Amino acid sequence: MAPTLTHRLRVEAQAVWLAIRDPATPWSARIVGLLVAAYALSPIDLIPDFIPVLGLIDDAVIIPAGLWLFRRMIPEAQYARHRAAAEAASERPTSKLGLAMMIALWIAAAWLMWWTVRVNWD
Repeated sequence: MAPTLTHRLRVEAQAVWLAIRDPATPWSARIVGLLVAAYALSPIDLIPDFIPVLGLIDDAVIIPAGLWLFRRMIPEAQYARHRAAAEAASERPTSKLGLAMMIALWIAAAWLMWWTVRVNWD
């Protein structure tokens, strides 16, 4: 069965993260990798996501272009090693307890914000 797009993106992102932390990675490649990751995770985009079609196209073009540039900046063998490690990590079982703890943390944070607003408005 062919890997899904989300699986491939998750593996690529983790491979970039591992390569950035590798001391053998040149500083210029580390900077490009960090910029790509920051743009991918940033809520601020060049074109806001709420604009139909165009809002998503910038993510679909800029992030893969940044990944392509990053891969060209480091040796292929080094990236293949990190990609294999990321692929192996993606096959590990996930923690349902960890997921439950994160959901509980988000619910607690939302309740705390609601309670703070409610107390300050009364």
